[in-house]
Amino acid sequence: MDLERFEHLAGAYGADLRRWPEAEREAARLLLAADPRAGLVLGEADVLDALLDAAPRPAPSHVLRERIIADAAGARLGRTRRLWGPIAWASGAGWAAAACAGVAFGMVLTSQMTAEIRADTVLYQASLTATDDAEILAAGLGG
Repeated sequence: MDLERFEHLAGAYGADLRRWPEAEREAARLLLAADPRAGLVLGEADVLDALLDAAPRPAPSHVLRERIIADAAGARLGRTRRLWGPIAWASGAGWAAAACAGVAFGMVLTSQMTAEIRADTVLYQASLTATDDAEILAAGLGG
């Protein structure tokens, strides 16, 4: 890891290496041990972390929260209706037809495979229980 990557990660995840991506932590520790500039970068990130932790966290009012959720849901619904309209219905019908065709094809294929497996099983079982040509010849020869 180079110092530039280290600075980028410190800016994104802060000074606590436990918040960094696991794949980057060991390389960061090695750079910290090898380059004193990395320690300065973490010191700056630690100061920023402390400022962010001390900053007040305003909570939105319940009315504002509900209005934002309602506006977002309405905007999404309106955008979906504008963009897709009749296409959405036709697309849904297409998906339903494709699903029905898949089920029908699966049933036909399964029944054919099952019939072949049953036939193979019957033939195999018949070969186990039927008399062999050698047995018939031996019985005919008096053996």
